[in-house]
This record gives sequence, C-alpha cells and structure tokens, in this order.
Amino acid sequence: MVKKIFFILCLALCAHSVFALDETEVDSLYNHFQIEEVEVTARALNKDIIVPQTLKGEELQRLNALSVADALRYFSGVQLKDYGGVGGIKTINVRSMGSQHTAVYYNGVQLGNAQNGQVDLGRFSLDNMEQIQLFNGQKSDIFQSAREFGAAGNVYLTTRKPYFKEKERVHVRAQMRFGSFALANPNVGVDVKLTDALSLTLDAEYVYSNGKYPFRYKRVLPNGETAYDTTAVRQNGDVNAVRTELGLHHYYRTTGFWRVHAYNYWSERGVPGAIVNNVWRNGERLWDRNIFVQAEWKDEWFNRWSTRLLAKYANDYTHYKNYDIKLLPSDNTYTQQEVYLSFANKIQLFRWWDVSVAYDYQYNTLSRENRLLDTGSEHFYRHSHWLSAATAFNFKEYLRLQASVLMTAVQNDKSQISNDKCRFTPGVFFSFRPYPKIDLSLNAFYKQSYRYPTFNDLYYTDLGNANLRPELARQHSVELAYKISNVKSQMSNACGYEIAASLSYYYNRVTDKIIAYPKGQQFRWTMLNLGTVKINGVDAKADVSLYLPLRFVLRSRLGYTYQTAIDVTNPADTYYRDQIPYIPWHSGSAVLGLEWSSKRGDHYGLNYSFIYVGMRYSQQENTVYNYVQPWYTHDLSIYGEWKISIDQRQALSRNDQIWLKANLEINNLLGQDYEVIQNYPMPKQNIRCTLSIRY
Repeated sequence: MVKKIFFILCLALCAHSVFALDETEVDSLYNHFQIEEVEVTARALNKDIIVPQTLKGEELQRLNALSVADALRYFSGVQLKDYGGVGGIKTINVRSMGSQHTAVYYNGVQLGNAQNGQVDLGRFSLDNMEQIQLFNGQKSDIFQSAREFGAAGNVYLTTRKPYFKEKERVHVRAQMRFGSFALANPNVGVDVKLTDALSLTLDAEYVYSNGKYPFRYKRVLPNGETAYDTTAVRQNGDVNAVRTELGLHHYYRTTGFWRVHAYNYWSERGVPGAIVNNVWRNGERLWDRNIFVQAEWKDEWFNRWSTRLLAKYANDYTHYKNYDIKLLPSDNTYTQQEVYLSFANKIQLFRWWDVSVAYDYQYNTLSRENRLLDTGSEHFYRHSHWLSAATAFNFKEYLRLQASVLMTAVQNDKSQISNDKCRFTPGVFFSFRPYPKIDLSLNAFYKQSYRYPTFNDLYYTDLGNANLRPELARQHSVELAYKISNVKSQMSNACGYEIAASLSYYYNRVTDKIIAYPKGQQFRWTMLNLGTVKINGVDAKADVSLYLPLRFVLRSRLGYTYQTAIDVTNPADTYYRDQIPYIPWHSGSAVLGLEWSSKRGDHYGLNYSFIYVGMRYSQQENTVYNYVQPWYTHDLSIYGEWKISIDQRQALSRNDQIWLKANLEINNLLGQDYEVIQNYPMPKQNIRCTLSIRY
C-alpha cells in the first residue's frame, strides 16, 4: 500500500497537479528526489468542494501587476479599494462582505490588521510570491487552524519555496524595475541548500516613487453644467519602502516538515488625500513598521493522524502626522503587538471519513499616543479564542460532504464595550459529481461568519466607534464547475487544450454590517453599523489554454460579476434598499496571452488585460450627487526570457545556467481618467520595465 501511494505522489508531481497532493508533501519529495520527465495524459479530477480562484507561477508574472493587490483585481467577485499610485493603500472586499470578512494568510498564518483595521495588500510584492488563492467560504481540506473556519472568504499568499535539482546548492536572483513617476524597485533573492533536508531563503526589496502623476479632475453638476475641469499633477504621493524576508525550510522523511519565516517592512509615504472643491491637500505623512516571525510544524503519524502547530509574534507601528494647517492638526502613534498559537489535528477514521479538531489563541495589545496633547499613552488588550470541530465524508468520486462548527470567544478590557462575546458559527459544504469520468460538479455551501470589531474600529482617534456592534454574516452559495483537459507533453508539437469554467450564485445576509469610508483625509475614516444588508450575486469565470503547433500557447482568463448589496434596515430611511457604498452592479476582467517557447527553453510572450468596474455610489444614498462613474483600463505587456549556459558544450547535460528576462508593461494604455474611490484620481498611462537575472 505504501509503495502505491509513493508512486501516485511521484506521478502527480511530474504532472504538476495541485489537486492530487498536499503542497507540502510535494515540496518534500521534490527536494529529495530527481525525477525524469514523463508524459501524462490521464485526467486529474478536481478535489475541491468549492473551487478556488488561483494565480501561480508564470501566470502571476505575466500579469501587469506590481503588488498582490494588483493581481487580485483579476478574481471574480472582488472589489479593490485603491487610493492611487505605488504608495496608495489597497484593501480587498469579496462578494460585498467587507474587507474584515476576508482573511489574508501569509504562508498559512493570518495577517493582522495593523493599519486602519485592514490589511494593506499594496505592501506585498509579487516578486517573492509563488501562488495566490481565493476561497469563498473556506478551504476544502478540514485540516486547518480553527481561525480559518471563521472568515467568509480566505486569501492565501504563498511565497516561493526553494527547489534544487541534483548537485545544485545555491540559486541567486536579481531584478531591477523602473518606470513612470520615478519608480525604482530593485529586488534580490537567494536560496541556499544547507543540507539535503534544510534550506534557506532570503529576499530583499526596495521601492521608491515620487508619486507625481498627471490627472484630469472634472466634475459635472446634475443639470449638466461643468463645475470645474482641471489638469494637475498629484502631489504628496511619494513612497520609500524596504521589505526583507528570511525563511528556513526543513523536510524529513516524506511526511513531516517545519519552517520559520521572518518578515520586516518599513515605509514612509505621503498621504495625498482627497481632492474636494479644487483644493489639493498635501500635508499628511505616514510611517509604517511591520515585523513578524512565524513558525509551522506539520507531521503525520501511522498514516492516519496528522498534527499541525503554528506560532507567531507580530509588532506593528504606525505614525501619522498632519502638517496641513487647513486640516485638524494630528501627530498620533499606534503600536500593536500580537501573539498567536494554533494546534490542529486530523484523524482518518476510515478511508471515507475524516475528523479534525483545532484550537487557536491570540493575544493583542494596542498602545495609542497623541503627541500634540502629550496626554500619555492609552493601552488596550484583547484575548481571542477559537475552537473548531469538523468532519468530512468522501464517497469515492461521487459525493463529498463537510461540516464544521466554530466557537469564537473574545474578551476585551474596556467597560464601555458590551459583555464579552462567545458565538458558535456552523458551516456545511457539499459537492456532487454525477459522472465520475467527467470533471463536472455541483457544489454548494451554507456558512455563518462572526466578526467582532477590531481595535482600529473601536479605538482609533477620530476613527473608532466604541458603540459598534459585532457582525453576523450568513452565506449561501451554489456553483456549477466544469474542467476538461487534453494536453500531452509540452515538449511535443501536438495540439491540446485545457478548459476550466464555473458559474456561481450567492446570497449573503449581514446583520450589523460594519462599513468604513474616508471622510476627507485618507487615514481618517468613518465607522458605522448598517442594520441589515442583503447581497445577491452571480460570478462567472473561465480559463482556457490552447496548445498550438510550433510550441505556441494561447491563454485566456475571463471573469464577470453581477451583484446587488442593498441596505434593508429601516423602510423609513432615505437610503432604504439602496446599494451600499462602492459596490458596483457589474464588474469583470479579461486576460489574453500568447506565448512561444524554443527547443532550448527560451520563452517569449505578449499579454493583454482589461478590467471594468461599473457605476457605484460613494455614500449610502444613491443620488446623483453621490454617483461614481464606471471605469475601465487596458494594459499591455511583452516579455522575453533567455537561457545562457555557462558551458555551451554541456548545455543539455548541466544545470549551471543563467536566465535573463526582460519585461515591458504599458498600463492604462489609452490614458483613461478614472477613480476607484471618489476624489482619489488614479494614474493615466504609465510604463514599467523589468530586467532580471537568475542562476
């Protein structure tokens, strides 16, 4: 039995199938064994109950994207809040549930909400990223931390892992990106194989941009008259940022591994603020320092019992200062600390029945200081507990069922907050495949998600609202997914294709929904509860790859979302049944790419992408004064990658080769004037050029 399992794992590794294996097991095998190329024509069925949206490997590099936030724009059902430029804060909202209902995980551990109560995805670079996944509901594997069962949607960011072939000990990468608005973005990465089982990764990056981009600012009155029409240059949008990461990866046997990851980010940026009534604000500055160290250990016992341990310490510092005399003077600092522990176990009772139990604990502190008033520091703390139990039934290839229940308990130190909360939230997931030989599935789930207000929601100066009530979200989703593949070896000239498509309908109901929107200054937000919000939506997406003669590959990725998110709290309200702020009815994206590979392995590609976001409203009332017009962008890129062997005579038999790559991007090709957030103009046409070398 063990030999059969080992053979299947090796076969799946050669086919690069992420569906048949846990990624950590694949990584372990890859580091220990050198496997010759084979041709696989068998069809791998999708094992996910809810099919995730995924971007990985070369597909990530082909996108016209600088940060994780830019890449997430291409996922269906995602709304991205972008305040412009390289240094602009960027947050994500999935299926109108709010950014706090979307948990972001970095190498399996959730990121804290150190800035504005949300994760700024603009500070996570794609240069060190191996894979991005978005799950609605939760992952299909019940072997996860308790906290992962709590979010309405999960974004998983996986950094690259070291892969070494035979006799390889060191990999080095260097990259330089430059472009419009004085962008300078060098990046260096090193992988070192310390022993056969232990490897080290190091990645460092610097980002600079003056943020000065031209824009057109035009406002039209409801009667059709032009109030003002101005062409100007965005000011105070500069950014200086340094990111460093260090990782240790250790694999033993074929079942166990541990890894430690350290992350450090520092930035100073201008906060250009909103443009209102032809007034250009440029007096706000923001300093950030984000540090965390996390560790993971995982192993399997007796082929039936798996254990996973997680630990993390994070320290986040934010300093906000306003020099603008036209605004309320501010000089505030915020320091947050986090300690997180997780213990998860999964037991296989039978081949068709798994159960899991997990417990997570988190301790948070917040220190707030107003330097202008010199009143000393205020301190807040919170203890959070998550306890989950889950079960999964797998009846061959026909039917898969999962059920989970999560207990969330929160203890605060502030007396003005209501009694400490303890809630239970269930989830039920279902997948049915009527024809085992066809990868066609009907997937559905029902899930409740409970979110308590964060420190930032409650206590931030001129932002927090200590009277906020916790949110309770109920999700219903039905999905029809289909996948077909007819691909032989990529080294052959035979034609083939891969098609993956899905259509989803979802209905969400959120009680006491917490929303935030800026009120003049970017760092200062208004927080409030909406009584009840009903969300209905449809997501459609398709990925098509055509393998053509002469080693050409044509790839396309299409996505479309229609949704309504209306406030149904009180019929007496003027905004009753109006669309909530910044949620479009229609949005979509399209990516089209043509690639060619030579026999010696060189790659060339041409890529085009299109993003569309329909009309929205900036406030609760859907009036002409709050109307935000649709926007769309066209992006184009071209790249080439060449292999240079150190010894040309042994080019086919040795691994010591140097790869050179050049990439040219033209973003917002037609120079459209648009705003993702009202009064925050986005850059017009801009160019980025990237040169990289790896050994």
